[in-house]
Amino acid sequence: MESTDGHGFEEFVRARSTALMRYGYVLTGNRHDAADLTQEALARLGSSWSRLRRKDDPEGYVRTTMARLHISWWRLRRRERLAGDVPDQAHTEPGFAHVDGDGGLWQALAALPRRQRAVLVLRYYEHRTDEEIAERLGVTRGTVRSQALRGLAKLRMNWQPEGAARQETTAGSGR
Repeated sequence: MESTDGHGFEEFVRARSTALMRYGYVLTGNRHDAADLTQEALARLGSSWSRLRRKDDPEGYVRTTMARLHISWWRLRRRERLAGDVPDQAHTEPGFAHVDGDGGLWQALAALPRRQRAVLVLRYYEHRTDEEIAERLGVTRGTVRSQALRGLAKLRMNWQPEGAARQETTAGSGR
């Protein structure tokens, strides 16, 4: 499926699928859900490609769709699906390599409820405003702020960057 300007759907998918998978991984916390989320969002883009290719932001459409689908799936389940154990070894997909070496931040982020995680990802990974986040997730601006506040509080409780614990111990010992 090619558009008249040479930027067809298949070309878009080839060029942006890795970045979209990373985004899905950050939203969902696991590669299988990320793949499902990415595939569903791209399927929706594909069925609307002739209309959306003229709007100059098909990736924005896909990312918005992914965020909304992520929240929608959570709403359907009505509870968080907890992972039993965190794997000892990191995944091997090269598209996710940037997540390695995060000093436990990813594990702390993945432990957050879906809505809090989605808000934090959109705010700090996507650099979106509260208004943009509210629009993408179909919630109020107040909900965005409260979810961000709660999510950040949980992250602060459950995650300390590498070296921070050593600094606090050293500072607390009077050295």
